[in-house]
Amino acid sequence: MAASSFKSNTEIFEYPPRLITDTFSFSAYAGILGDPTKVRFFINSYVVALAVVGLTLVVAILASYAFSRYEFRFKRPINIIIVSVQAVPPITLLIPFFGLMVTLRLYNTYQGLILTYLVFTLPYAIIMLTGYFNTLPRDLDEAARMDGAGPMTVLWRILVPIAIPGIVSVGVYTFMIAWNEYLFALTLTRTDDMRTVPIGIQLLMGQNSYEWNEMMAMSILGCVPVLLLFLFFQRYFIGGMTAGAVKS
Repeated sequence: MAASSFKSNTEIFEYPPRLITDTFSFSAYAGILGDPTKVRFFINSYVVALAVVGLTLVVAILASYAFSRYEFRFKRPINIIIVSVQAVPPITLLIPFFGLMVTLRLYNTYQGLILTYLVFTLPYAIIMLTGYFNTLPRDLDEAARMDGAGPMTVLWRILVPIAIPGIVSVGVYTFMIAWNEYLFALTLTRTDDMRTVPIGIQLLMGQNSYEWNEMMAMSILGCVPVLLLFLFFQRYFIGGMTAGAVKS
């Protein structure tokens, strides 16, 4: 994929094929980064993915804290519902979500995509962070309350800093889902100014010809954010996933 992104379409199909080209060409990257429509695909993906990550983490942290530290009515049924949502194939919700977004006038908007993705990211995030909070000793809560701290102070000042590995791992996973999602992004958007990167790659497949070098270049550029996240947060990601998966 990387080698093909530096070739022309002619070189990609030449025989015998060569992995490394004699003349590296950045024309595919220039064509993408110089086209406002294609740059817009990346902007849309960043806006949607970052919004989904932020909302998912805030809601999941609050919900996980409640599930981990408190007993309340219908706690078990709510837990069952959250786990059950994970088992629902996303494709079965495609048509209902399309109708819902049209009715709410959120079709072809950032808000429509963000709300849709939250349905799929929140259950996983709540399950993982609840497991992570369960590994933190309750003595921390009690010590903070003895010093006069309220529930929100205990959560944001005491538990959240300690739970950074779990929060980072959930954030990275959520970003990957929102960044790479194709089916709902294709269905719930109509115009190029709302399309995301996966749809942008698909749009490079013309009716009569494919821009293979630009497809490869856009795929490389689309992989960069995820690779950087794993590179910088690898130790948090591995530790958080391991701890969050432990049931106590």
